[in-house]
Amino acid sequence: MKYVLMFIETEEFAKEFEAKGPAEREEAYRRVYQWFDDHRDKITDRGNKLQGPETATTVRLDGGVAMTTDGPFIEGKEVVSGFTEIDVADLDEALRMVRTWPACPVVEIRPVAEM
Repeated sequence: MKYVLMFIETEEFAKEFEAKGPAEREEAYRRVYQWFDDHRDKITDRGNKLQGPETATTVRLDGGVAMTTDGPFIEGKEVVSGFTEIDVADLDEALRMVRTWPACPVVEIRPVAEM
C-alpha cells in the first residue's frame, strides 16, 4: 500500500534546530540521510524538503472564483516541511518506519488514493 509521509515542523523544533551549531546540524542531517538509506527499499519517491511557509502561495477556490494570497495562512503552529512516498504492506509497517524518524516531531501518514 502506498502512503505519503508528511514531515511537520513545529515552531519550537525550528527554533531549536536554528540554535544548533554547524556540527550539530550536520549530524542531524546525517541521521535523516541515514534514515532514508535504511528504508530505501520502501521509499518510492524520495520526496523533497520544502521552503519555509513564508514562501507559500495559497489559492482558495470559492464559487468558481480563485483568490490568491501570499503565505499558507493556516491556523496552527505546525507546517509541512517535506514529504516522501512509501510502498509498504500496511499501516503497521508505515508506523514502524515513522517511529524511527530522526528529525521533526510530527509525521502525518496518509494513504495514497488510487485513481
